[in-house]
Amino acid sequence: MFSPEGPTLRELAVQALSSVEHGYDLLAPKFDHTPFRTPDSVLDAVAEALRATGPHGDGLDLCCGTGAGVDVLTAVCRDSVTGVDFSAGMLDVARRRTESAPVPHGSGAGASGPRVSWVRADARDLPFAAAFDLVVSFGAFGHFLPRELPGLFAGVHGALRPGGRFVFPVLAPPRPSTSAYWMLLGFDAVMRVRNALWRPPFVMYYRAFRLGEVRRELERAGFEVGLRALPAFGTRDDGSPRVRLVEARRAD
Repeated sequence: MFSPEGPTLRELAVQALSSVEHGYDLLAPKFDHTPFRTPDSVLDAVAEALRATGPHGDGLDLCCGTGAGVDVLTAVCRDSVTGVDFSAGMLDVARRRTESAPVPHGSGAGASGPRVSWVRADARDLPFAAAFDLVVSFGAFGHFLPRELPGLFAGVHGALRPGGRFVFPVLAPPRPSTSAYWMLLGFDAVMRVRNALWRPPFVMYYRAFRLGEVRRELERAGFEVGLRALPAFGTRDDGSPRVRLVEARRAD
């Protein structure tokens, strides 16, 4: 699962026995060499979908990690892009990546591209008010317990300007007949046992973020919610999309 540049088994064990914040501080230098990073195919498909509805003004990458989602935003936003994360280690890697990266094509922001900034903050307590036209997030929602979603979505709602959108991809859950289903079920079970026996907890559950519940909580937070299939990933046997894009619009 890991390239030679990725973390060792011992390093992963130390991370897993840490808090979420400290664990990602430790993993940050090697994070991009793990399967935990959102695949480029997903990032590219979301960028293509956002180009079709843009250009956008100011964008926020929620739980930005090492900045892969910021790369998407710099391609579709005119004015500014902000990455927010509570891991100082991940933000340090993101800053270095941005400083050495070429200017993206097609950003609509001129030769220099949109302004990019980084903010260390907890996604459950965002320090922004009506500052963004677009918020994206990739692969971070397993770090939030279901009871935390109302506060998380309310914070995103408050960070958006009226008419702004909160956009993120959601993969169709694997069927019980597949090995992936049992692998994710087993992972979540191990994490629950770990958190029952060890402190501080490390919250990461692959099966806790359920689309039906998520949609209800987004609507309660004041969003109008739509779903769009990402055609690049095809459909399952029953014709349903393998990957959907959730588009939640602040309506007021």
